[in-house]
Amino acid sequence: MSLQSLVFCPDEKIVRVLRRVLSDLEIAVERCSDPDSAIRKLTRQRFEAVIVDCSDEQLASQILKSARSAPCNKHAVAVAIVDGNTKLRSAFELGAHFVLYKPISSERAKASFRAVRAMMKRERRRNIRVAIEIPVTLTIKDSGSPQRAVTSDLSEGGIAMQSSQRPKKMGPMSIQFTLPGTSHVVKCMGEVAWENAARQIGIRFVDMSPETRDRLKAWITNHSPESELSDLSLGGCYLETNSPFPERTRVVLSMRIKQLHVQAEGVVRVMHPEVGMGVEFIQKSMQEREHVEKFIHNLTTNGGEVPDLLVEPEGFDSGEPTTRTTADEEPYDPLLDLFRNRAELDTDPFLAELRKQRRSHPESIQAGVSD
Repeated sequence: MSLQSLVFCPDEKIVRVLRRVLSDLEIAVERCSDPDSAIRKLTRQRFEAVIVDCSDEQLASQILKSARSAPCNKHAVAVAIVDGNTKLRSAFELGAHFVLYKPISSERAKASFRAVRAMMKRERRRNIRVAIEIPVTLTIKDSGSPQRAVTSDLSEGGIAMQSSQRPKKMGPMSIQFTLPGTSHVVKCMGEVAWENAARQIGIRFVDMSPETRDRLKAWITNHSPESELSDLSLGGCYLETNSPFPERTRVVLSMRIKQLHVQAEGVVRVMHPEVGMGVEFIQKSMQEREHVEKFIHNLTTNGGEVPDLLVEPEGFDSGEPTTRTTADEEPYDPLLDLFRNRAELDTDPFLAELRKQRRSHPESIQAGVSD
């Protein structure tokens, strides 16, 4: 998934320069021209950078303070756009990490945003989430009795969990769980960071000891999968990784080859420990299917070039039917057929079937894999 930035700037000329520069650096732009919409987005979406025109210092201060108070954006990189009359100290007092002076040229902006991008990537890594279901004990302050729940993902900053019924009181709480595969018990305080309509709750860690945080960080790093795309069809893909996500994990795949970037949602249908996972795409429109088709075409015409790939978990599938074309409309897809009808095979027989399919169905793409 590309890095995300929010831009608050009423000057169309500056926005055009920023879009061009940020696009070259693979940073997506969400532009807001009024402060209310900017503040609303900061409370609901995560951004790695917040870029604010400080022509009106009061409005700029309000937006940057909103970013700092929003749990999902309190660590976002803040960039202030100022004119020559604004003192550098004033810009940093507003909460900026970087300052761009008007008039803004593409060359100067690109030089500045290379440094900004490095900080944004560090913030993105900090928010890497591992999809995992583990028991956790919560004791809400002043309520007394502990409550048990199951996580849907885990990160350095907190956990997400599915709740069948929201507790009446959700104030400060103590959290306790054991890191899977270890004897390390994580104990810290927590607070609610977000909730959604699907009854998921995000808990942010607070007051965690340095030793516990280091252990958690090491565990997250070791269990954050680096994946390689081995097989790709219009309906799904197989990813080789040492740390595959569990079956039913909803994921977002970002695939890039040269200048073509495609994003696809999917669900893990097959999982082979320390080997890989099969993902079925959730295509909600013909346009999404056409994007995958275009990506496959570019992959086959680029001389075996290996695409860049990022896979991020989005929680666990509810088991409810996903929105896609009906069975009558859906063309035969040998890769999906393998996921749906041979998923119960052990790892070696499944991979043998996968290799056999590559030879029998050359229309399914193999990326960076040789038999």
